Amino acid sequence: MIAKKCQRRQKSQKKPRHLGPLDDSWQERLADVVTPLWRLSYEEQLKVKFEAQKKTLQRLESYLQMLNGVNVTTAAPRSEGLCCFLHPIIPSPVISGYRNKSTFSVNRGPDGNPKTVGYYLGTWRDRNMVCVRSNHLKNIPRKHSQVAQYYEVFLRQSPLEPCLLFHEGGYWRELIAHSTSQGHTMGIITFHPQELRQEELCVQKETVKKFFTKGPGAVCDLTSLYFQESTMTCCSHQQSPYQLLSGEPHIFEDLLGLKIRISPDTFFQVNTAGAEILYWTVGELSGVNSNTILLDICCVTGVIGLSLAQYTSWVLGIELVEQVVEDARWTAAFNGITNCEFHTRRAEKILPQLLKSKEDGQLIVAVVNPAQAGLHYQVVQAIRNCGAIHILVFVSCKPHGETTRNITEGLIMQRYISHLVSVSSRCTVGAVTAFSRNEKFSLDAYLVVCELLASASLFFQASPE
Repeated sequence: MIAKKCQRRQKSQKKPRHLGPLDDSWQERLADVVTPLWRLSYEEQLKVKFEAQKKTLQRLESYLQMLNGVNVTTAAPRSEGLCCFLHPIIPSPVISGYRNKSTFSVNRGPDGNPKTVGYYLGTWRDRNMVCVRSNHLKNIPRKHSQVAQYYEVFLRQSPLEPCLLFHEGGYWRELIAHSTSQGHTMGIITFHPQELRQEELCVQKETVKKFFTKGPGAVCDLTSLYFQESTMTCCSHQQSPYQLLSGEPHIFEDLLGLKIRISPDTFFQVNTAGAEILYWTVGELSGVNSNTILLDICCVTGVIGLSLAQYTSWVLGIELVEQVVEDARWTAAFNGITNCEFHTRRAEKILPQLLKSKEDGQLIVAVVNPAQAGLHYQVVQAIRNCGAIHILVFVSCKPHGETTRNITEGLIMQRYISHLVSVSSRCTVGAVTAFSRNEKFSLDAYLVVCELLASASLFFQASPE
C-alpha cells in the first residue's frame, strides 16, 4: 500500500536539478548566508555588531524626536552621537558550536538527491533552492551535526519520499535537535501523514525508533526522541501533540543555579553560556528588592523571574504556551521556589486585571520578553496605565519593526533617556521610558544580530483610554 503511494508521489514530483557535487564552494556559500561574519575575527565581529546597533538606536532616536514633538534630551553622558550612553558589547563566553537548538531542513542537495538534510541556499521564488549539509558551520555543535547526518542515512533507507512541497506529497520533513550542557540531546522529527492509515503511521514510528535506538542511529545516544505529525508549516503541541517514541520526556539544563526543565515546545536562548550573562544583567538592571513585585511578561520557562525570586517579594509570570508554563512550574517546585505564580493566557487579556489586583502600594518591576512580533498594543497600554510599575526592562530579538513601535508607544510620554547597554546575540533588550542603562550581549557569534538590553524608569503619567 505504502509502496504504491510512493510511486504515485514520485511521478507527480518534478525532475530534480543536478547542480553539482558538494564541494568547498557550496559550504562557503552556506556559511556566508547562515553565519555572515564567519570570515572575521570575533573582535571584528563585535565591532560590526556595535555599529549595527548604534544605527538602529540612531533611527529610533530620530523617530522619537519627530513623533509628536517628543524631546529625548538627557542630562546623562552622551556617546557615539546618541542621546544616551552606549556601552560596549558584552562578548559571549562561547563562540564555537554554541547553539543548543538547531533546525535542519530536508530537500534536494547539490547532487539532486531529495533526501538531503541541512540548511537552505537560494529561494523558492527564484526556484534555486538547494539543501546543503551544515556540519562545517561554526555555530552548530558536533552532536547536532551527527544527529542530522544519521537522519539523512535513515531517510535514504526509507521507502517513503520526503515532503518537499505540501502539494507534491511526501512524508519526511524537518529535524530539530536540542542539547544541553548536561549532555542531554532531544531529537524531534516532523512527518506529514498525508493519507496514511493509523497502522501505517505506527509502522513508520516504529521504524524510526528502531533506527535511533538499535540501528545505526543509536550512536547519537538520544536522551529523547519525539515524532510530530504535522500538515502545516509549523504547529504547536496543542495543535499536534509531540509523541515520545523513546527515552525521557524532558531534558534538563543548569542555569544561574537553577535546574531548568525543557520540553519539545520550549523556547530557550540558543547560547546557554551567553544567556546566563544576559539574564544576570537583566536582574542587575531591574533593581528588584524585597519590597518589589517582579512581573515577567512572556516569561516562557520563567528563568528570569525564578532566578530573581530570592531577591523580590513575589514573581508573576505570564506565558501563552501551556506546556512551557508547566515547565516553569516544575522548575519552581524542584528548586524550592514558592513566592511565584504563572498564568497561561494572552498577556493583553490577563495583564490589565492582574495589574489592577496588585496595585496595593507595592512597586512593580516589569520584565518584558516578547517574540519577534513584539507586544500587543493592549499590553503596552496596560503597562503605561499602571502607576505601580516603576522599572521596565524590555527584551527583544529585533530592535526594529514591531519592537520600535512598542518602544515609541511606551516612550511617548517620557522626556529622559540616559544609558544604553548591549549584548551580542539573537535578541535585544530595551526599555520603554527613561532609559537608565543600555547594554548589548554577543550570544550569536558569526551573526550581526545582538541582544540589546535597556532598563527604564517610568516617569510618564497614565495615558487616557
